[in-house]
Amino acid sequence: MAKKISPRPAAKKKPVTTKRTNGRPSKYKQEYDAQAAKLAVLGMTDTEMADFFEVAESTFHLWKKNHLSFSESIKSGKVVADSNVAASLYQKAVGFQHKEDKIFLHDGKPVIVPTMKKYAPDATAAIFWLKNRQPEKWRDTKVLQGDKEKPLLPPITGMLIVSDDTEPDADKV
Repeated sequence: MAKKISPRPAAKKKPVTTKRTNGRPSKYKQEYDAQAAKLAVLGMTDTEMADFFEVAESTFHLWKKNHLSFSESIKSGKVVADSNVAASLYQKAVGFQHKEDKIFLHDGKPVIVPTMKKYAPDATAAIFWLKNRQPEKWRDTKVLQGDKEKPLLPPITGMLIVSDDTEPDADKV
């Protein structure tokens, strides 16, 4: 009697997962969120932060991509830093004042005199502010137009200077 061959059982499919199960575990930790926010407030770039966390810049960008809280903390820190710089630039552009104590010696004893220190508006800061806030009104560049009949710049014509001296000087040879 011939032996009956049974069909081969179907191979079990592995479940599809989005999380990687192979490779080195990530060095990312949840507490890095707060650290990254503080570093961003201090003005650190992504490259500098990657160096701080002792990872490659590409790894740092992967952390931002894979961990929303990490990315958001960096963004919020950069917003704070940018707003601090904007406020300082504005103060420099319009001028400002602050309290300051001057210390003098009178009859050998220190005397503290409260004063108000004033800083005049800074034209460079004001120009920078206006050029960036209202570029259509304050830009430097002008659009120059012309045509072939009336060009804005005359054509450049070169002149060839010919010397009568055809023999080189004996002392220069």
